[in-house]
Amino acid sequence: MIESPSGNTAQAVPAVGGATYMPCPTTAGTACAVLPLGDSITEGYLPSGANGGYRVELFRQAGLAGKNVTFVGTQMNGPTTVDNRTFPRRHEGRGGYTIAGGGQGALAGTVTDTAISTYHPNIVLLMIGTNDINGNINVATAPTRLGQLIDEIITDAPTALVVVASIIPVADNNTNARVQTYNAAIPALVNTRAAAGKHVVFLDNYAAFITDPNYRTSLMVDTLHPNAAGYAVLGRAFHGAISALLPAAP
Repeated sequence: MIESPSGNTAQAVPAVGGATYMPCPTTAGTACAVLPLGDSITEGYLPSGANGGYRVELFRQAGLAGKNVTFVGTQMNGPTTVDNRTFPRRHEGRGGYTIAGGGQGALAGTVTDTAISTYHPNIVLLMIGTNDINGNINVATAPTRLGQLIDEIITDAPTALVVVASIIPVADNNTNARVQTYNAAIPALVNTRAAAGKHVVFLDNYAAFITDPNYRTSLMVDTLHPNAAGYAVLGRAFHGAISALLPAAP
């Protein structure tokens, strides 16, 4: 299993029966299909317009490591190239969306089912809950809804690796206390499913963010969203969680 409280390591995952689990294709030249799944932070929101968010730095780091990765999803934004390589602009980041209802829409259900059935991802990067917590939408049961969403993804894509990330801090201290409570419940959700043989791991993006004590000014563009530097932090964290599993670039 590749669970780490710091969320910065990865390795081949021992599957049930002792076989080595590798979610990505082993055919030479075939990219690992990664589905970024979440809200506006996955979309890459900036006041100037969505710019690819953490996906840009993740793709850059994969290229520097000589790894072959592509992004999939029904949505599209971001630069056309990164480091002189064609950038895969697809994703499933939905601005304002919550885990399962309220806000501007639900990630659970049709959005998730359609993305997975259409693109058959090898890895799903799930980071969701900011709008539930910030909007004070049934906060006490948010971890339960997240667990149900994780189960939905596992059912839809049983051979894919699901990376479940904690959400990043928000600027308001009272709301951030709710963020911390929500995040604290996530490792147990992941551990229970991993112990049952499901391919799910935890990534602590909150910890990666607060490594910088000045994150509110240095890594955030407003009370909820990262700036370019903050997205780079998330991109490096996600890359660290999956890099060892990605196939070599041709």
